[in-house]
Amino acid sequence: MPIPMEIQHASEDFERFMVDARSNAHLATRNQTYTMIQGVLFAFRKRLDYREALGFANVLPPVTRAIFVADWNLDEPKQAFADRATMTIDAQSLRKEHNFSPESCICDVAQALRKHVDLARFDHYLEKLSKEAREFWEV
Repeated sequence: MPIPMEIQHASEDFERFMVDARSNAHLATRNQTYTMIQGVLFAFRKRLDYREALGFANVLPPVTRAIFVADWNLDEPKQAFADRATMTIDAQSLRKEHNFSPESCICDVAQALRKHVDLARFDHYLEKLSKEAREFWEV
């Protein structure tokens, strides 16, 4: 079997996603953008049980999927979804001294991510999750 195209072009696809997220958030650097994306993904992940999170990971592009599951402490208790402001603070708390994520970071990442996933698969999977999980990714 040949290597799937999404694997062959994973780095290039992730770079395009980063460019879109960076542009949406008006950030200055790739490092700032990476921290914002990682913070948003982790803020979402901690509000899912591991089955939900792994299902969600399966609808993400390969590099984004790897970031989503990296450094995951499975013993950490699941948190409840909260209002957007609280979850934004959560996303901004990752590497706080080096995190320049704007207040719009969840929406900025969601908007970029929606351009770089199979949107039908993404939305179909979100339909299996709670209303709060679906709202997290609304733009």
